[in-house]
Amino acid sequence: MSDKVKLKKYANRRLYDTGKSAYVTLSQVADLIRQGRQVEVIDAKSKEDVTASILSQIILEEAKNKNILLPVPVLHLIIQYGDNVLGDFFEKYLQQMIQTYLAHKHAVDDQFKKWLEMGMGFSNMAQETMAALSPFKSFFDQFSSFSNKQEQKKEEE
Repeated sequence: MSDKVKLKKYANRRLYDTGKSAYVTLSQVADLIRQGRQVEVIDAKSKEDVTASILSQIILEEAKNKNILLPVPVLHLIIQYGDNVLGDFFEKYLQQMIQTYLAHKHAVDDQFKKWLEMGMGFSNMAQETMAALSPFKSFFDQFSSFSNKQEQKKEEE
């Protein structure tokens, strides 16, 4: 099965999944993307690729539900400069920055898990070592053996 899901967008704004032969919602498309799938959306009438428009619509719907997308000053800049400056920025740098951030986040998470596992091993080892290094261990051992000898004498009598 291909990782790219092909969708058709009809004039009534409905999206049709050609692979499953079923209509899908924007929320379902977002779920597909979260699962790692790529989508391609083609306008059914004009055959134009409208993927960017649909993905932008998904982002705006989610921002509307959470009441935030980007800080207001950034939104002002996007509107003010439009395609001129920000198009290049978003295309060239933002995608790379997000991918780099996610790669570093994954690496840090993995390293932290390794440290936790290593720490658990050290914790067990430290408890065993401390038990053997107790400064009073020899005293308690002697007291214990003396006590055992006293009990044996009582039993013999």
